[in-house]
Amino acid sequence: MSADTSAVRLSPLDSKRWKALSARASDVTQETLPAVMAFCRQHGVAFLIARCPATDLAAAQAMEREGFQLMDTLVYFSLDLERAAPQDPGQAAIRELRSGEDTAVRQVASLSFSGYVGHYHADPRLDRRQCDETYMDWAQRSCLSREVADAVLVGTIERRIVAFATLRRNSAEEGEGVLFGVAPEAQGRGIYRSLMIGAMLWFRTRGTARMVVSTQVTNAAVQKVWTRLGFEPWKSNYTFHKWF
Repeated sequence: MSADTSAVRLSPLDSKRWKALSARASDVTQETLPAVMAFCRQHGVAFLIARCPATDLAAAQAMEREGFQLMDTLVYFSLDLERAAPQDPGQAAIRELRSGEDTAVRQVASLSFSGYVGHYHADPRLDRRQCDETYMDWAQRSCLSREVADAVLVGTIERRIVAFATLRRNSAEEGEGVLFGVAPEAQGRGIYRSLMIGAMLWFRTRGTARMVVSTQVTNAAVQKVWTRLGFEPWKSNYTFHKWF
């Protein structure tokens, strides 16, 4: 078996945040797991975040035998953007981010993701406050760097930012709605749906054929919005953590 380590890389951002040398691995299989483990040991990795398709039970069970712990299950939905975008009767105006608004987006993220149960929050070894800050930092970096997001949309009510969506073009054919947040005070008013429609239109006007989104399998509320907009289930991944 060749030592394929193409799916694993060091993660400077996680290393800095958790004060432990960290790595990430994607699309792990039973066959590639030994090489992933060897890479981590060779580089002195202390913390590994690894994902595998939920359909690959052999990979999941192999990771469990190596002491990995399941942290979440991500479900992905997709939509053919050639379909007509629905009308938006929402209460918020949706537009692209303007210069200097990254702080406002960070504030919305701090409110909307407080206590959110993602794979970081599911790990009892990680500090709760820092877990919240991962989303705040992610949202703000999306505003400041094209390496993180290609665009950020904001939802405003009375000219005040109350929601945001970060968008990324994975390829010429595929766009992804990556991170969405709605301030608690603005929830229940259809603003998340408005952001989704705004994202669909943003990708469609740039010739993107398909839009994908993902969330934890337990987050039924947003999945209901997606299906009502025409999105369909596509795939799912397990997220594991391994502490060496």
